[in-house]
Amino acid sequence: MNTTTDLILVGTLAAVWLTAGLLADTLPAARTARELRRRAGALSTMVGAGVAVFLAVPVITGLLPGESAAPSAALLPAAPALVVVTVTARRLTQLRRGAGTFATAPLTPVPPALRAAAAHPLVATPLQVTGLATLIGIPIAAGIVEVPGADIAGIVLTVTGLAVLALAIRHAVRHSRLNLAVLAPIGRRRLRPLPVTQQRAEAYAALPDEPRPVAAPAAPAAHEVDLAA
Repeated sequence: MNTTTDLILVGTLAAVWLTAGLLADTLPAARTARELRRRAGALSTMVGAGVAVFLAVPVITGLLPGESAAPSAALLPAAPALVVVTVTARRLTQLRRGAGTFATAPLTPVPPALRAAAAHPLVATPLQVTGLATLIGIPIAAGIVEVPGADIAGIVLTVTGLAVLALAIRHAVRHSRLNLAVLAPIGRRRLRPLPVTQQRAEAYAALPDEPRPVAAPAAPAAHEVDLAA
């Protein structure tokens, strides 16, 4: 049994997913749009690295001779990791795009709507649950716990289930609190109807037509005056 190789593989898997869970917990604390985009991008990279380690575990153990407990240990976080790939990864992409709209003003404070989206339970909870599941796989890879048929395995799974419930409640409460911050401006400032502009009727008197100047009669010519005399 390749205990050292199993510990290296499962330990790397646990390190990647635990780091991703810790990074996901800091997403709502980002101050600027650029920082939120950078953290969401780093978290997407960590998710890709975790999936790569998942795929590497059966490949490496298959190439080595002898039995290996690493594949069994890696099966425990497989279910929450599937939720991460199908749900959390899409939300991280939406966060990056939302923060990317402020690329021309990267120091813009994170809008309340984006902060609430970063605190959604489906962002951090699956990542942290996957990290906890990889921790359970370490004693399995070391040969301390055998699955199935170990009494300690039931205790560990029960404790993990309670931890998952506590994480889900914590993230749901934080998400609800940030959602209230999004709706708070609407509640504080009630919408009032715009004042109707009253236009006063102004009477415009039509200007009278100016009389046209009457041409003066032309003076009689000199020969006409002599004839009249």
